[in-house]
Amino acid sequence: MNLPAFLQPSPPDVAVDIAPGRVAVARVEKRGGGFALAAYAVEALPEGAVSGTLSAPNMPDLPGVGAAVARALAEAGIRPGRVALVVPDSIARVSLVRFETVPARGADLDELIRWQIKKTTPFPLEEAVVAATAGATTAGAHEFVVSVARRDVVAQYEAACAAAGCRAGVVDLATFNVVNAVLAGGRAVRGDWLLVHAADTYVSLAVIRDGHLIFYRTRGEESEGSIADLVHQTAMYYEDRLSGQRFDGVLLAGGATAAGADHLRNELSDRLGHEVASVDPFHAASPTRGRPSSALADLLAPSVGLLVREGTEA
Repeated sequence: MNLPAFLQPSPPDVAVDIAPGRVAVARVEKRGGGFALAAYAVEALPEGAVSGTLSAPNMPDLPGVGAAVARALAEAGIRPGRVALVVPDSIARVSLVRFETVPARGADLDELIRWQIKKTTPFPLEEAVVAATAGATTAGAHEFVVSVARRDVVAQYEAACAAAGCRAGVVDLATFNVVNAVLAGGRAVRGDWLLVHAADTYVSLAVIRDGHLIFYRTRGEESEGSIADLVHQTAMYYEDRLSGQRFDGVLLAGGATAAGADHLRNELSDRLGHEVASVDPFHAASPTRGRPSSALADLLAPSVGLLVREGTEA
């Protein structure tokens, strides 16, 4: 059951992004009928403070991470409170599941989704947080974007926020937030487009078709092969298995530094034979050329696949 709009909680206007190597905070505000970045700050973390791993606890020094969040909030002039929490893609397993029919009762749908993903989840589902968001609907098929992560791992990120006086009202994956930023920016590429999110310790690829996620993959830094090779493999899969012809747009987020992003963008452009634009969620979520990107994104857009939904503290 959906609550009436006037009973639904307003979305947070502050984000806390916790990732290996750093924490970042941002606040958005309404301006001229849209939203703009009002304040942000980044605080470095010691090596190993956040691992971003799937199957083990992530924070050996949780109080230290919480203190870094507090320092970033203070630097940005943001008062602690209810926030959207952005976590690394690498702590979750994302699947696209398809059903011919969808149960009318939400509890039955949840049970069906859990049964579908149980065999591919590397830890007991009893110890997991599972979230599903409706995806594309085609003739005779209904897709759902399903995210699953260890409950104790998610709890560490929430506890780091709590140590800084924040309450995580929404928890979301970094790449989903970048997708949200593009969709919310009003200038998103129509048709089929590819997002390459090159974080420091992983790379995630997402293919969006008419606003719906139809392909997603995350690869850790320990994997062999270059990002360009991974993108090429994805392009081949897109053509062979997803009835794709040619991407209508290719966007790059990340790349560590401006020089690194420029090099990677040029390499991907040469490999795909397609111009690659950089997307910077800090600047109105619009695709631009030659700009480095942050994982923070538009907090007010509906997510293509929330990891933990509104009200996780309950």
